[in-house]
Amino acid sequence: MRFLLTNDDGIYARGLSALYQELSKEADCIVVAPEVEQSAVGHAITISRPLMVRQARKNGQFMGWAVTGTPADCVKIGLRELSDKPVDLVVSGINLGANVGINVLYSGTVSAATEGAILGVPSIAISLGTHSRNADFGFAARFARKIARFMLEHSPNRRIPLNVNIPAVPEKDIKGIAVTRQGQARLMEQFEKRVDPRENVYYWLAGETQITDAEDNGTDFLALRNGMISITPIYYDMTRHDVLDELRGTIGKLAP
Repeated sequence: MRFLLTNDDGIYARGLSALYQELSKEADCIVVAPEVEQSAVGHAITISRPLMVRQARKNGQFMGWAVTGTPADCVKIGLRELSDKPVDLVVSGINLGANVGINVLYSGTVSAATEGAILGVPSIAISLGTHSRNADFGFAARFARKIARFMLEHSPNRRIPLNVNIPAVPEKDIKGIAVTRQGQARLMEQFEKRVDPRENVYYWLAGETQITDAEDNGTDFLALRNGMISITPIYYDMTRHDVLDELRGTIGKLAP
């Protein structure tokens, strides 16, 4: 079997290294990841400049392909050009920080998995619910191996990727697994205003993900906050199918 591994934290990120070490026990893994961090780039792709691809090495050993592009770019070029045989599964992560609620739209980690699904390959996004630089990715990597095996053995719809969020707590404290829907929790933005030595004003986006009044039981955010692994089937069709008939019935009012 062949897995393609990617992320949005950059090819040298600890989460990707942990993922590779664990999933290599399951399959032949090829790493194609951004050369530098690409967090919150969403599903952007590169069309106005060439994609540069180089061999990335660590301690003198080849570790994968570093791409001067986005996570979606990495999946596209990884599947089409860099893998010398068909890929059975795309796994994106392990992201440092949860990808739940509205923030899923901004996530490069989730977008990489979505791109794999668009191209017809079963795909998973894996995120760890902490931003600590000392995060322990051990359990998340082991669970990624389990969910990878599940995807292959149960052959779910290969165009529906799974968005997996894992609590950053000891394994013994995880309360279970919840199949969830994407919630409405979102980043409550704050901007830190600063002034550089030349008196130019600039801003840093800050803030944290918070629950909204629309949040209720069964969502990814609440499951993760309650110490459960959240698994959400996602899809790239953004149509509101539930309002199509109503819109068709009223749109005629716009006719001249």
